[in-house]
Amino acid sequence: MLDITTLENWLWDAACKIRGPVDAPKYKDYILPLIFIKRLSDVFEDELKTLEKKFGSLDTVEELIKLDHTYVRIYIPNEARWKEIAKQTINIGEYITDAVRSITRENATLQGVIDTTDFNAIVSGQRIISDEILKTLINVLNRHRLGINDVEPDILGRAYEYLLRKFAEGSGSSAGEFYTPREVAILMAHIIDPQPGDTIYDPCCGSAGLLIKCNLRFKEKYHNEESLKETHHFGQEILPSTFAMAKMNVFIHDMEAIIKLGDSMNRPAFTDESGNLSKFDLIVANPMWNQDFNQSTYENDAYNRFGYGYPPSSSADWGWIQHMFKSLNKNGRLAVVIDTGSVSRGSGNVGSNRERDIRKSFVENDLVEAVLLMPENLFYNTTAPGIIIIINKEKKCKDKILLINASKLFEKGRPKNLLPDASIEKIVEIYQNWKEEESISKIINKEETVKNDYNLSPSRYVSQNGEDDTIPLDEAVVLVKEAEEDRQQADEKLQEVLEQLGFE
Repeated sequence: MLDITTLENWLWDAACKIRGPVDAPKYKDYILPLIFIKRLSDVFEDELKTLEKKFGSLDTVEELIKLDHTYVRIYIPNEARWKEIAKQTINIGEYITDAVRSITRENATLQGVIDTTDFNAIVSGQRIISDEILKTLINVLNRHRLGINDVEPDILGRAYEYLLRKFAEGSGSSAGEFYTPREVAILMAHIIDPQPGDTIYDPCCGSAGLLIKCNLRFKEKYHNEESLKETHHFGQEILPSTFAMAKMNVFIHDMEAIIKLGDSMNRPAFTDESGNLSKFDLIVANPMWNQDFNQSTYENDAYNRFGYGYPPSSSADWGWIQHMFKSLNKNGRLAVVIDTGSVSRGSGNVGSNRERDIRKSFVENDLVEAVLLMPENLFYNTTAPGIIIIINKEKKCKDKILLINASKLFEKGRPKNLLPDASIEKIVEIYQNWKEEESISKIINKEETVKNDYNLSPSRYVSQNGEDDTIPLDEAVVLVKEAEEDRQQADEKLQEVLEQLGFE
């Protein structure tokens, strides 16, 4: 069996073969489908050998599975099998594109997953990736098999996610669209701690990293193969290319999950027979921070999601949280990683503030269980630290909130900082045991939140030496946008009053 180091080095070597000709944010679109196709093909060959022992003849097996694809997980037509792809010496891009399309014709679940890339694409009269580069890439991928007995799904999945992390490092601001840092995903999986029978949902799942880490956490605890075969993981992703990565990622991890394409905020894909939002036991998510949604998204909502208030157009953070809250069952929990300012913006302001008012409603209804401040420079699309908010409909410690300041629990890394295993264990221990620890955690009651005008920032309550209280630039921008929006609304109301009084 291939070990993780061999796999990572091999797959990264393959990826490097196209780094030059293809822009960093795009070359994942070529290498990931090819690795996926090789895995499908090698597993298919292994299944053929098993069936040959049962039915006695490979020809018989070929005829049988051609008529009935249910004998195999994925049916691969002969011309699309890896050994045929590896033989090609001319028109390679065209051949691969046609091969991929033949696979999707036979397997509807893979439509929109592996057939989104044209390996023969031309821009300004030139091929994006030449046949020579493709041949080199295929030769590198041909070094090892990825069959059932060649590599464990979890190990292959880790190597696949290693590639996603490497792609995130080179993708700049677009990285946040598909990748949550591995250690953050592990932390959230341990916090949410899925139990047998739990359903888990991510409304903006990216490449499905959070769902996968929840599945791995479950396997680590229970080793219950029968339970694992049931589909308990559900995700929706708005970007077609990222949706494709998610579908490939869960398959590579040998995991059952239903991933749907679409806009969760405006067109939720998971609804019941009555058209209401589906309910889940657990929700994990890393939505785009401070997303800009038109007010009509909230005002014209058909699912009654925003009963605690409409967020400002400048930041949908509490819009996402309300969508998730509405998607929880009666005793559900959610953990969301979101912009740091979402727990403090508006507190201390004179008059009304939308985010503060929504936050107040969640506190007054005793729904906020814990808030974790993360270290800075963990995420690939920002240096901001981020906050994990845990909402629980069945809190054990009523009218209390656990605040954890983990801002110093990191290791310096390049290009991004790291959250080491020891720090993850420390945070999880504090959360699970619900305890205070000097300079790290504090438990506050509702009176303290009222006194601080519903500011839930851990750094306000858990002091650490040398802490910088300067407002980050991206948070300051949101505050300015929100103030401008409030000013415009005030002007409109004033104009209405003046018109009613006869002043035009």
